[in-house]
Amino acid sequence: MLPTKTVKLQTGTPAPDFALRDAKGTVRTLGDFRGKNVIVYFYPEAATPGCTTEACDFRDSLSSLQGHGYQVVGISPDASEELAAFTGDFGLTFPLLSDEDHAVALAYGAWGEKLRDGEITEGIVRSTVVLDAEGKVTLTRYQIKAEGHVAELKSALGLA
Repeated sequence: MLPTKTVKLQTGTPAPDFALRDAKGTVRTLGDFRGKNVIVYFYPEAATPGCTTEACDFRDSLSSLQGHGYQVVGISPDASEELAAFTGDFGLTFPLLSDEDHAVALAYGAWGEKLRDGEITEGIVRSTVVLDAEGKVTLTRYQIKAEGHVAELKSALGLA
């Protein structure tokens, strides 16, 4: 059962499982990544300036991250069709998953109130959760900025 209130994940705790459709409509689960370190990042909306900056930064750093044993997965409330367009338009080579009802974002602490254009709204809070090969949380970052995030993340993981 997924929580109804946002609770930020803590280091050392098991990450909530998920089953979400990717850009091709294939259901992907957290178990698909078992045995690998995984960077799960949450972003508000495909093809918007900040989200494109962040996705392209992950794309450009993917071989380095994979070389250090990390897989990357992006999650947003976009439909699979929108993710397919985003993936194709920007040559993204890692899975993007559709969390249309934002249940997974809520379970990972990446859904809540945020300030947007001077108004408080509810939605995806740009966040990243890093998991070890057993699916336990090793690092969390909430309320992050898109630009420079991947460099900061690599530094925090000792990869820079």
